[in-house]
Amino acid sequence: MSDKVRWGILSTANIGRRVIPAIHASHNGEVAAVGSRSLERSRAFAEEMKIPRAYGSYEDLLADGGIDAVYLPLPNSMHAEWSIKCAEAGIPTLCEKPFASDAFEAQSIVDAFERRGVLLAEAFMYRFHPQHAKVREIVEADGIGELQFINSSFTFPISDAANIRLSKRLAGGSLMDVGCYCVNLMRFMTGEEPAQVKASARIGKTTGVDEALAGALEFPSGVIGHFDCGLRAFRQHAYTLKGASGMITVPTSFVPDNAADTLVQHWQGDEFTEHRIPAVDHYQLMVEDFADALINKRAPRFAPIDGVNNMMAVDALLAQAR
Repeated sequence: MSDKVRWGILSTANIGRRVIPAIHASHNGEVAAVGSRSLERSRAFAEEMKIPRAYGSYEDLLADGGIDAVYLPLPNSMHAEWSIKCAEAGIPTLCEKPFASDAFEAQSIVDAFERRGVLLAEAFMYRFHPQHAKVREIVEADGIGELQFINSSFTFPISDAANIRLSKRLAGGSLMDVGCYCVNLMRFMTGEEPAQVKASARIGKTTGVDEALAGALEFPSGVIGHFDCGLRAFRQHAYTLKGASGMITVPTSFVPDNAADTLVQHWQGDEFTEHRIPAVDHYQLMVEDFADALINKRAPRFAPIDGVNNMMAVDALLAQAR
């Protein structure tokens, strides 16, 4: 392999308009091809996003011998089928979050890649932003005392009734789309899996999915996490960690503007410190990590099993809510 990974994009999904520019800007990757179920749509997307080759089927993309890795942003319900097909084709895959429709499917994906020794990662881009490393640094330095609570929120309003996030058939819903970030964040900060979960949801009468959901997670260490997520509420993406002697708040946590600095606000007793984190594109950091792992034959920064564990927590929350 050369010093640049040649990426194939499996679908013309809108999220690609964030990830593809990140690959273009990366130092170790380039976009080589895109595949769609419509050749016309694929060609239009390729022209817009400056992609050399366009295919009219997903199968044709996987048969392209000139790609080294796939980014897979298909609807949630299609992640397992097409990730496993990527594994069978021997193509390293960065699969968009959430990993699958449920934990069983997520484990089947991980197993397929492990059997063939092919690289796999879940595309939870927020974890690569240095603001979260700063938060962990403060916590590990006893900057807030013993951690007691984590509170998180990720909400935004959807007006288009045809949006796939509102489709039960495509494994949509607020927890699958944005609440999974809150769950992942709590697991990331505690380094633990929840011992118990509770949830309450508002299920859409016409959509059949959780359009709003609030959940609580209890961790073995005693930390209690609580969060809300929604597809009909005012936009917010933030979290707070509260300890015995201090608190940390990240007011723009999951989808910060990649052209603007972000803030980590820290209270310790009566002292307040505001840390300004320089702007970065966390999508770029994510694709660069995957490409570097592929080039240098190492594991990605976050192991695929984390995606299975996150889905286990999501499954438990949905079961509680329903």
